[in-house]
Amino acid sequence: MRDDVQMAAGQAVQVSNGWPAPAIQKAHERSETFGLRASARPDYDVLSGAGLELKREQNRVLCMHATPVMETLHEQIVNTQSMIVLTNAEGLILHSIGDDDFLQRAEKVALRPGANWAEDRQGTNAIGTALAERCAMVVHGDQHYLAANRFLTCSSVPIFDPYGDVIGVLDVTGDHRSYHQHTMALARMSVQMIENHLFATTFQETLQVSFHGRPEFLGTLMEGIAAFTCDGRFLSANRSAQFQLGLSLAALRAHTLSSLFQTTSAQLIDSMRAGLESHFMLNLASGAVVCARVQFRRATLAEGARPVAVHGSAVQPAAYATAQPPSMGLSRLSYLDTGDPQVALVIAKVRKVIGKDIPVLVTGETGTGKELLAQAIHNDSPRRDQPFVAVNCASIPETLIESELFGYEEGAFTGARRKGAAGKLLQANGGTLFLDEIGDMPYPLQVRLLRVLQERMVNPLGSTKTIPVDIAIICATHRDLREMIAQNRFREDLYYRLNGLVVRLPPLRDRTDLAVVIQKLLHRESHGRTNVQPLSVAPDVMALFERCAWPGNFRQLGNLLRTAAAMVDDDGQIRREHLPDDFFDDLRCCGQTQALPPAHARAEPLVPEDARLEDVTASTIAATLARHGGNVSAAARALGVSRNTIYRKMPAADPGRGSGDA
Repeated sequence: MRDDVQMAAGQAVQVSNGWPAPAIQKAHERSETFGLRASARPDYDVLSGAGLELKREQNRVLCMHATPVMETLHEQIVNTQSMIVLTNAEGLILHSIGDDDFLQRAEKVALRPGANWAEDRQGTNAIGTALAERCAMVVHGDQHYLAANRFLTCSSVPIFDPYGDVIGVLDVTGDHRSYHQHTMALARMSVQMIENHLFATTFQETLQVSFHGRPEFLGTLMEGIAAFTCDGRFLSANRSAQFQLGLSLAALRAHTLSSLFQTTSAQLIDSMRAGLESHFMLNLASGAVVCARVQFRRATLAEGARPVAVHGSAVQPAAYATAQPPSMGLSRLSYLDTGDPQVALVIAKVRKVIGKDIPVLVTGETGTGKELLAQAIHNDSPRRDQPFVAVNCASIPETLIESELFGYEEGAFTGARRKGAAGKLLQANGGTLFLDEIGDMPYPLQVRLLRVLQERMVNPLGSTKTIPVDIAIICATHRDLREMIAQNRFREDLYYRLNGLVVRLPPLRDRTDLAVVIQKLLHRESHGRTNVQPLSVAPDVMALFERCAWPGNFRQLGNLLRTAAAMVDDDGQIRREHLPDDFFDDLRCCGQTQALPPAHARAEPLVPEDARLEDVTASTIAATLARHGGNVSAAARALGVSRNTIYRKMPAADPGRGSGDA
């Protein structure tokens, strides 16, 4: 167990006489390069008031998970002349608790919320040095660079989010004369609790494998936890899992469930459904055997669903299709990851900022799925149980958009509702506000929006009171906001407030996953169809789809497939005659139809010029049937017509001579 606890602290640090001398030496050298003098009076520059509240709000998820753990840790070290400190990734103290008498001494060195303990401010100290080294750190007495801090002993452990990024530090600080060796172990275990809570919150609806080489450690802090998509793609692993697997998080990203545990997600899920056992014995690649528990909490999982295919190509990456694919309200990032590398990169970036109060700006052409991505971000975030409110800034009249966003009191303007109305900002409180087409927001209103984003307070029209709001912001636009800034049509300060992470969704014509996307859309259109074959696309039509530039992107594709699905015959196959005329107009505009023969003339045998149309049709059908060995379905696919058409055009023939099955 001691090894597990030590592992939880992160990277190993060289120790000399119980202290990490080489790391301390490096920290002192860095302190000198920062221009600090050991005898200098520290410059704490304590942040207070609205500035501190903003920092706390930006780290809301961290504080939410860390505060209860800090309370528990405090109960374990009470009356030890010490205090517990939580900082953000910059070394700024967000929260502190401790013994009252020691807190008074700590105030003199600004160990209080709002003070920054980064190395470039305070020199060598446990908080700043743990952030710099990305590992647990004890700095004892004279090891502090600044003389003013040398009455302290500090034990700090960095807190990592599930994606491997440092998001803060948990520190236990006390009088150097009353230091206890077990303090670091308690700090490490507390951080492991925080990280495991963050992990569970981030990956709620995934395939999770909890494991340990010793069964009695399952369900404890020491168990490893690894999260995978339903098809076995690796998402993340906590530090205990990394330790047991012998791989860093970066190295694990190249692995799958199968390569790590010598089994497949389908096998695990099937065993879970069958209720065969509550625990599994799994083999690691190293040859070790671990005891594991498996959880798969995915509301949209269809019983017995299996992979589907488009023209012989397996749909990826989802190994399990959903009975009713996620609608706009059920979208997840994993559902949107359909194999295109550009989209996969967007999703990977977005996953790293989820829950960190970093605004996301989604750009791309109209119809590329910006709102769908926004909903997926919300549904994968800690705010998933709170409202998702979408506002299209381009569709609301300029005279109404202010009241729509901020709300109003009764009598605020002519025509206002009795008792007023809550605006979109208040409706989204606790959840996510999606501002679509933000580039079309009127310029004067941009000032009010900027103020709300900075202060997190809303002042409804006609009201003298301000209301605090807690919202995550996602914006989208198809416009070039930088160009609009240059033209004084968009505020530069608002732009830099909104573009915490900017991602671009590629147009449909540039994506490599068209077949997978089409199959997902057809699967949704198939829902509710009874006694008919599943929807599919004829090979020649798929070839046309792949040549199309899709100027309307997903809106165009979705409408086309919805219309075609309503026109197909009982075999469910979409053929050329089911496509709207404007689709072919789009192909001609792009110069993509030069080599496309009409549907009724597909390299069939030549016939006399004076032959009747009926004769040409009968001859063509007969020749096609002969070429396909009498298989009516195959002949129908080759001609781009239904089987009923073949039977109808050959009244004198015996339909039973051909096979109706493909």
